[in-house]
Amino acid sequence: MKNPSTALVWLRRDLRLYDQTALSHALQENQAVWLAFVFDKTILDPLEADDTKPTADRRVDFIWQGIEQIDAELRQLGGGLIVRYGDPRECIPTLARELGVASVLVNQDYEPSAIARDAAIAATLAKQGIGFASFKDQVIFEKQEVLTNSSTVFSVFTPYKNAWLKRLLESDLAPRACTPKAGQFAAIPKKLDLGIPSLESMGFCATGIETYLPPGSEGGTLFLEEFLTRIDQYQIGRDFPAIKGVSYLSTHLRFGMLSIRGLVREAHRRMLAGSMGATIWLSELIWRDFYFMILANHPRLAKGVSFKPDYDGIRWESGALAKKRFGAWCDGKTGYPLVDAAMHQLNQSGYMHNRLRMIVASFLTKDLGIDWRWGEAYFAKHLNDFEFSSNNGGWQWASSSGCDAQPYFRIFNPTTQSQRFDPQGKFIRRYIPALEKLSDKSIHAPWETGHIELEAAGILLGRDYPLPIVNHDEARKETLVRYSVVKKVSTPD
Repeated sequence: MKNPSTALVWLRRDLRLYDQTALSHALQENQAVWLAFVFDKTILDPLEADDTKPTADRRVDFIWQGIEQIDAELRQLGGGLIVRYGDPRECIPTLARELGVASVLVNQDYEPSAIARDAAIAATLAKQGIGFASFKDQVIFEKQEVLTNSSTVFSVFTPYKNAWLKRLLESDLAPRACTPKAGQFAAIPKKLDLGIPSLESMGFCATGIETYLPPGSEGGTLFLEEFLTRIDQYQIGRDFPAIKGVSYLSTHLRFGMLSIRGLVREAHRRMLAGSMGATIWLSELIWRDFYFMILANHPRLAKGVSFKPDYDGIRWESGALAKKRFGAWCDGKTGYPLVDAAMHQLNQSGYMHNRLRMIVASFLTKDLGIDWRWGEAYFAKHLNDFEFSSNNGGWQWASSSGCDAQPYFRIFNPTTQSQRFDPQGKFIRRYIPALEKLSDKSIHAPWETGHIELEAAGILLGRDYPLPIVNHDEARKETLVRYSVVKKVSTPD
């Protein structure tokens, strides 16, 4: 039997108990509130690599530890987190019925598959006489809240950013109140309190991610406090992967362990005070909103098509050679040190510096001539902070097929990028110890290094480190020919 003043908040990518819109509404409007999280089998099952042994997926482990924190916090307040492993289309309506709640509250998700899932659940709940409400939470502005002067959707970032900033009000950044009254977090009925399923029971295992990426709001807050001590220098260090120049907050933000309103509020306040670092960081946060907006208004992008349809006419490399080169790219064995070091960073930690994401993406598409969708899928599998809209936007930017992308004729030279952004080779040495004895000059292009220096460093190219799998200058010429199908619609100024 439904109680009209009770609600269930279904957590998804909003894993925190503060400044959380759906939770705020639930606490304001109901006497008793439960919270639930579902380990979604439809998402997790495809991640399992081998049925015979647990899969080491850092993201699943990170989420698991985050919800463990939430459950502990809720139990101190008299409640608890109801956790299930299954299909949310079945789990959420069943839980809502068993709890007897009047409504289920969530925060909006913008991926087409998630929108379809929520619509199906809302329909099932409606048949049970239970309401379903969705709120904006993971962005500042969504869908068509920021439009051009002619009321159309933006496709270029800078005018979008200017309109975004012009529209911003203090109320957009105000924290959503989430302080419960005594006893408002309802105790979980004993028959429904099944605890948190173990990673192993779901086919996964611990990964040790907490040793370098502390999970939950606690971990996110620690990282944020540390970043704020150096945010004013963000514009100086953000392009150099060997130094601590970026925020490292992307994974916590991805899973909602930090509030986007809190981050933007801090960045905007410091921007107004004259901090160039905060100004540039705020711009990066607005890029995140921009890509969410693009996906919301162009859901076809989730089907693997280019934002610019003409670019789907490009003929990418295929066959055995393409697969071999793609494998070398994935394994960090291309013969280009900065590209390889970046891939080792990703494979070892699930993280890749943003400047390096652009470099390796350009290399895959414009040096190897391999479809950007291959790289997009690899990042989707390995990045701790994988977010479809930003990942898709980034890959289409690098391959020139997306909105406001770099022009097709802009092709990063991996050697000069290395010389510019890792001038002393510190990052390369960290991830490719075989090259650590080379000079700062030679480490960027070992194949151009003299035999004496290579021998002194104990390096035999082809044995200790690969020879380049392509010649950049030749690959550049081939890329310009490859992109000739779009040249008529994308010419230089």
